[in-house]
Amino acid sequence: MRKPGVGHHRLEARDAVNGEAVPVRLFYPTFAIARPTDLGPYPMLLAADAPVEGTGLPLVAISHGGGGSAATHRDLAAHLASAGFVAALVEHPGNNRDDNRLAHTAQVLENRPRHIRAAIDAAFADPIVGQRLAAAVGVIGHSLGGYTALAMAGGKPTAFDHETPDGKQAVVPATPDPRVKALVLLAPAVAWFAAEGALGEVSIPVLMLTGEKDLSTPQIHGRIVARGLRPGLLEHREVAGAGHFAFQSPFPPAMRRPGFLPAQDPEGFDRAAFHEQMNAEIEAFLRRTLARGAG
Repeated sequence: MRKPGVGHHRLEARDAVNGEAVPVRLFYPTFAIARPTDLGPYPMLLAADAPVEGTGLPLVAISHGGGGSAATHRDLAAHLASAGFVAALVEHPGNNRDDNRLAHTAQVLENRPRHIRAAIDAAFADPIVGQRLAAAVGVIGHSLGGYTALAMAGGKPTAFDHETPDGKQAVVPATPDPRVKALVLLAPAVAWFAAEGALGEVSIPVLMLTGEKDLSTPQIHGRIVARGLRPGLLEHREVAGAGHFAFQSPFPPAMRRPGFLPAQDPEGFDRAAFHEQMNAEIEAFLRRTLARGAG
């Protein structure tokens, strides 16, 4: 049976609290003809606004890291789309590569889960994909996106004193979304969940991949997740030789300059080969857990 290609549709969700626009790109299965398309500096083959192939498609929202870009997870999104998922690449206002005014604030911790909820709402309301979606939703998060995913699933974060206006630690409002039935954490930044019981109300399956040579979110972050989740929820694999940015799509050759850290990997690590394995691993986990969550 012929494998579908990747359809591409742009949405503009809205933050329910401040009304701010939340850009979303949906990738989904289609048999329409794909054409060369540039997502910023990243060339892809996509079929714009094409008909959707299939029904009952699981929706998976992808949350990028702080000061990052949704497009750096484009290959994972495209892989999931061709495998029968709808992947929503969400750009976090105030905390992305082009607009990072809220970096290191409690406000960004509060806003990020709302951005994902807004993207999910917009996808279900969308005239192209909305009627084709299954009820169960997955969330994938890299770095600060891992924080975002856990906050969507019942995690209770606490902002540090340097992140709040009054210089005091404060509980961050985070409302879990019952539609979210599985999480994938990639090199997650989760220090805000270090308090006792902060992850005790998370009750859905979690796949966590961490990097052996990650200097940005070292092993303590993975230990917070492993210690905080209920027994039996977590599948964890430490990726040998991987750094923090290994979980982003390989960058085009022109961007692999020495000063651009996201394009760099520890010596001997093959990011392209790893992504073939990673994408298949995430697909299998989501296929298994979202089918269970829809039951």
